[in-house]
Amino acid sequence: QVRLVESGGGSVQAGGSLRLSCAPSGDGQVSWYCMAWFRQAPGQEREEVARIDRWDSSRYADSVKGRFTISRDNDKNSLFLRMNSLKPEDSGMYYCAAEFARCGNEFSNWGQGTQVTVSS
Repeated sequence: QVRLVESGGGSVQAGGSLRLSCAPSGDGQVSWYCMAWFRQAPGQEREEVARIDRWDSSRYADSVKGRFTISRDNDKNSLFLRMNSLKPEDSGMYYCAAEFARCGNEFSNWGQGTQVTVSS
């Protein structure tokens, strides 16, 4: 198990940008994990926004393709989510998740979340 800590959320107007960061605490290294960003809006189910595997292959939800970019910096031991052209429907709590070694359908390690609010 690894504890994940997110940062970078905030309030922004539609069309603006934010960059979220996630770092594992303790001995965990982002290079060991398949990592992902999820989000959850009030009253809605949690959805996967983007994921990146250990070989830096990434995939995105259709709703964010072309606007969001997931990346990992092994030297900084951090995961990032660059969010451009934000829309009000992008608002929600954003969670970082990690699964050791390989991407699958489940993630075992989660952060506490960081709030993103996009106003129109």
